[in-house]
Amino acid sequence: MILALSLLIVLATSVDIVLDSAAGTPVEHILHEILLMAAALGLAAWVTSDLRQRNREVVQLRHELEVVQQSGVPRNADVKAARVSLGHAIDSQFDDWGLSQSERAVGRLLLKGLSIREIAALRETQEKTVRQQASAIYRKANLPGRHAFAAWFLEDLL
Repeated sequence: MILALSLLIVLATSVDIVLDSAAGTPVEHILHEILLMAAALGLAAWVTSDLRQRNREVVQLRHELEVVQQSGVPRNADVKAARVSLGHAIDSQFDDWGLSQSERAVGRLLLKGLSIREIAALRETQEKTVRQQASAIYRKANLPGRHAFAAWFLEDLL
């Protein structure tokens, strides 16, 4: 949205500069418009750079998750069985709390230790949305926050 708006400002200002030049508008006015156009171009460049950086972060996070999933397969049958049991217990508890599918996905990523920003990037949504989903999880679970949420599942295992 900001990128589109800044590019629209650049386009409109460019047209205005051309029209003002043809109409004999004072140079000071044209210079102000050139500064506005330069600021809008700078904003567009910054937003584009930020989008590229976030895209690289998402690609890296996805790669790291794949590596963990592929290399994290336990060789010990007991550990594998415990992981499966824990997964079932988590699913069952999510059912008891009445979590939506989105809340379940966010809950699992929270339990894996990802930040709100990382979860938003992976789920291709806004951080605000993830925060709201996390708050809904804590409210439905009657827990004060993220640490209590993780501890609820891990306390008896340690």
